[in-house]
Amino acid sequence: MAARSGLNTSGNAGTDVPKAKLTKETIQHGLRIFRFVRPYRVKFFIGLLLLLLSSATTMCFPWVIGKLTDAANGKPFVLPNGFTLSISQIAMGLFGVILLQGLFSFGRIWLFTQVSEFTVRDIRQALYAKFVSLPIPYFEKNRVGAITSRITSDVAQIQDSFSLTLAELFRQVMTLVVGIAFIMMVSVKLSLFMLLTFPPIVVVAMVFGRKIRVLAKATQDELAKTNVIVEETLQGINSVKAFTNEQFETLRYGNSLMATTRAALRSNLYRGGFVSFVIIGLFGGIILVLWRAASLVAAGQMTIGDLTSFALYTIFIGASVGGLGELYGKVQSTLGASERILETLDEESEPVHRAKPAGQAPVQLRGDIEYENVQFHYPTRPDLAVLKDISFSIEAGEKVALVGPSGAGKSTIVQLLMHFYELSGGHIRIDGHDLNQLDLTELRQHIGIVPQETLLFGGTIRENILYGRPDASEADIIDAARRANAWQFIQSFPEGLETIVGERGIKLSGGQRQRIAIARAILKNPAILLLDEATSALDSESEKLVQQAMDELMQNRTSIIIAHRLSTIRKVDKILVIDGGRIVEQGSHEELSDNENGLYANLLKLQFELT
Repeated sequence: MAARSGLNTSGNAGTDVPKAKLTKETIQHGLRIFRFVRPYRVKFFIGLLLLLLSSATTMCFPWVIGKLTDAANGKPFVLPNGFTLSISQIAMGLFGVILLQGLFSFGRIWLFTQVSEFTVRDIRQALYAKFVSLPIPYFEKNRVGAITSRITSDVAQIQDSFSLTLAELFRQVMTLVVGIAFIMMVSVKLSLFMLLTFPPIVVVAMVFGRKIRVLAKATQDELAKTNVIVEETLQGINSVKAFTNEQFETLRYGNSLMATTRAALRSNLYRGGFVSFVIIGLFGGIILVLWRAASLVAAGQMTIGDLTSFALYTIFIGASVGGLGELYGKVQSTLGASERILETLDEESEPVHRAKPAGQAPVQLRGDIEYENVQFHYPTRPDLAVLKDISFSIEAGEKVALVGPSGAGKSTIVQLLMHFYELSGGHIRIDGHDLNQLDLTELRQHIGIVPQETLLFGGTIRENILYGRPDASEADIIDAARRANAWQFIQSFPEGLETIVGERGIKLSGGQRQRIAIARAILKNPAILLLDEATSALDSESEKLVQQAMDELMQNRTSIIIAHRLSTIRKVDKILVIDGGRIVEQGSHEELSDNENGLYANLLKLQFELT
């Protein structure tokens, strides 16, 4: 039980988007995400122009305030053409600046929102299209949670950047540059004094901020570990009580809570120090600047209005520098998210929909199958041979059963026919066509599959049956349901074909789900049928109905059955006995059962002893 505390945690700590270091390479790579903005570049550039105008009007605000203050102190504001503005006119000008700033901001937000939403839609669409086109080994190498985080948290990070971060980064940089230019125009002496005072404070503040973020994340990690302990204990409460480990788990949780508390106290110690430093350092710096400014005003080298403008620009500059520290972290997260999204989009897809010469008709398969010296090991386990020199042939319309112990390689033989994996050696041919030369879409359109554990999608019964052939007519749907022994129970539902099956078909019984899956396969009308025996987990009544439906489905089709109950395959044309990745026996049920020393006869005997 104690070993479980070292598991990867979930919770807040697990949702952080990894940050990428800001280097020339990461920036260039991350900017490739902007290719999704190209269709909306006109709106994007207009939004940038409005952002520039909005920032410009914002930076005019302190200057106008300064002129208003001077006018109030008896120093009139004279325009270059000699016209003097009154206090009311300056105030109206200030209102005009604010009005323009509001209009520019609205336009910028509206345009950036459109660009952000459409761009994120396109990224999610591209990612989803890529996900469903990736080969099976990709999903075996990557956890589903990590994959789905690309289309959720990573894309959300990109959306935040397009709608907020880019605009804020542009605004803060512009505020910093323009603000420094303005204060230099107001007073060079005071500007140099301020610029010598503030940078050390800002640098120390950024160091403090980075340390606090690290400590805050450490606290989240520790808290996530305590949550894992609670989740594990409550889920396995029967085991905890059976082993009388209540005190052990309480002690383990207490130790984890203590670690969380220590991490939180350390984080808050730095946070308190940071707040004290900001109060003393920042306000101390402002006092020094104001003291110097007051000295210049007293010496007649600066007006009250200039002092007001200078103070406001100083506040703007300080806020922009402080904001740049936070934006730096967001830019790092955005680049990290961009890299992960682009890496997924750069993955090699399955070779579906290969280009055909003009006029060439789609391949029509009859169902002749040949395995020649097939060898296979999974990409994730290259050292473990799953299939070793498998060779057999099936004529169109034949029914062949694969039997053998668990892990012998039966399911792998079927998966290779669907071309879910690349062969490690040998060849598979259908109607004389090498599997590698067939278009995957055309190949799989001629293959139907009924798995042992049927997966239905969370829509209606109609939608699940139509999954076999989306353009089928109402009459074809009903005919498929009748032939699958499903129409009777479908009619018993008030909504009929429009009945919602629930997530993964949870609202239907196992037998009903299997018959829906068989109806789906019947509607598809494939040349080749793959059955992972669908009756092994059903009660007797459901098994009889499903078996009748399967018999209907197998008529006039090449059928490969992965058999669990040997009593259900007596009528097949041929049985292949698989053991250790090899075919150790083959023949009819009678031939194999007569060989008392054979594996099939032993398996048959074992099953009869268990029943």
